[in-house]
Amino acid sequence: MVETLSIAVIGAPGVGKTSIIRQFIYNDFSEVYTPTRARYVYRPSVILNGNMYDLKILDVPPISSFPSSSSQEWLDLRCRGVRNANAYILVYDICCVESFEYVKMIRQQIVEHREGSSSEVPILVVGSKRDLQRQRFTPRRAVSVLVKKTWKCGYVECSAKFNWHVVLLFKELLGIAVARGMKQNHTPGIRLQGALQRNRCTIM
Repeated sequence: MVETLSIAVIGAPGVGKTSIIRQFIYNDFSEVYTPTRARYVYRPSVILNGNMYDLKILDVPPISSFPSSSSQEWLDLRCRGVRNANAYILVYDICCVESFEYVKMIRQQIVEHREGSSSEVPILVVGSKRDLQRQRFTPRRAVSVLVKKTWKCGYVECSAKFNWHVVLLFKELLGIAVARGMKQNHTPGIRLQGALQRNRCTIM
């Protein structure tokens, strides 16, 4: 049986959420910025380490806050499915400090408002537009240390424009999600996170 993983991709306007998703699935990048106005669902299948997974990737339009309850989630069409996602990709623009503050706020709200053990929900913080490295608002290491040590989240930087680390970030998230799923099911399994660089992730 193929496992389905729901991944919500959230970020401030213009950070490149849709570009990252489209580069991952279609190997496609557009220089034209089109704001995401409605929630869109992509359903690719991937193979990681010989196992097949169906992904349900939610491209979430900018939301003012993470839905604090199921009723709030269903009142706002943009938020449908966000609360029950198996994992989160929080995207910010490495050149825009406001977009990082937005990610900081959303991550805190996920921790506070998720039903069940929110600490076990995989969250990957992604710094996009790495090709604009010289315009970044703070050194990479400062953000990486904060995200990994304080927030206890994964951290990857990527460039959708040059398809740099785009597959890696989904591989990283999938690895964390699968490893945590194993923990919850008490099934012995290898730690995937450290081995991800070597492992193959194929999109079907």
